[in-house]
Amino acid sequence: MKKALSLLLALVMALSLAACGGSSSGGGSSTGGASSGGSSTGGSSSGGGSSSSQKVDEILIGNLLPLSGTAASLGKIGQQARDMAVEEINAAGGIKSMGGAQIKMIYADSKGDSAEGVTQTEKLITQDEVQLITGCYQSGVAMASTEVAERYQIPYFVPVPSDDQITARGMKYIFRLAEKTSWRNRDQVAFIQDMAAKTGTDIKTWAIVYESSSWGQGALTALQQYIPEAGYEIVLEEPYNTGTTDLTPVCLKVKEANPDVVLMVAYVSEAALMTNGFIEQGVKPKAFIATSGGFADPTYFDLVGDNCEYFFDISTWEPDVNRPYSAETNAKFTEKYGYGMNAEAVKAYAAMYIIADALERAGSTDPDAICAALAETNLTEGPQQMYSSEIVFDETGQMINAPLVISQFRKVDGVMSRVSVWPESEARVGWTAEFPYSK
Repeated sequence: MKKALSLLLALVMALSLAACGGSSSGGGSSTGGASSGGSSTGGSSSGGGSSSSQKVDEILIGNLLPLSGTAASLGKIGQQARDMAVEEINAAGGIKSMGGAQIKMIYADSKGDSAEGVTQTEKLITQDEVQLITGCYQSGVAMASTEVAERYQIPYFVPVPSDDQITARGMKYIFRLAEKTSWRNRDQVAFIQDMAAKTGTDIKTWAIVYESSSWGQGALTALQQYIPEAGYEIVLEEPYNTGTTDLTPVCLKVKEANPDVVLMVAYVSEAALMTNGFIEQGVKPKAFIATSGGFADPTYFDLVGDNCEYFFDISTWEPDVNRPYSAETNAKFTEKYGYGMNAEAVKAYAAMYIIADALERAGSTDPDAICAALAETNLTEGPQQMYSSEIVFDETGQMINAPLVISQFRKVDGVMSRVSVWPESEARVGWTAEFPYSK
């Protein structure tokens, strides 16, 4: 009799736990992906949750970043931006729909390596038991690590990596805030067209120098479409491996090709080698234009000095753009950490507010509830406006209409700076692009 009663009690307890629908473990059950579960409140930043919301003390968020290796400086600024946002969110009462739950960040070092990213993602899910993962800087690491999260059915929010394929694989648990690489390339070509027309500059040929991982290859594919469509010719497509210590042969190939435009895709070490090499070898196109990445790294100016003057770069945010929350958030970050934000830091900061909004509306750490809330996001107010005035995701999990701005590296009061010059609505007051290249 006692044995039968014990079995009955065990069965009742098991059924009760299953009915909760959201444990603090990292596994998560499959209930049809991002289209199921969760509560909808129209994506407002006020959230609310339902009367049956889960009450927890902490929400564990895994953060995969390059905290060592050549991209460590980008990993560091991304970590700092996330930490500042989480401090603000927790101080404001945490996730109120879950009883004021505090967000706890758990960081893992990808070392900028895809295989290490996979290992660390597995650890975050199976050992640290995180409820959601965010982070990455390199697209190659994001491509590999998101596959792990999808397999375990854990939400993964990607703020920075831009390879088009990240959200083109039919995954249900992956959302991306960053613009696609192809969008950057489209606008780079449009910018050159616009400047050529306004200045009467004859542009015919382009050289593309790109790192050979998925990010660079994705850029090449997009540029092979947009450059010819604009009536231009690609005269050189030159790949190189990240970690290369001498790009002199590449610079000499570009000099020999003598293009009107040199477009560069690089992380910071190679971005610096390339910039210095072009100046040393006397490469003088009508425009140098970069694709963010290493050219937006906080250490880039220190590595190249005046050699980058009049280079262009594309990003989604600059310190001088006129957007809500931008000036005050950047000032707070600068006071806290001793230097200003870059576009990658802004995306990381905004991501935490978007994640917090989704958690608030989900009212649960259940993976499918979180994904449903992310899919229903429609944010038009709040600190994330420093990145974009509206946060909405399409059916693939891709942020719609991520903003883009072209900056030019210019000296402001004797200091090399990023000056927004295009589009005109985003340009720094009193500044126009110097075109063609005049160094």
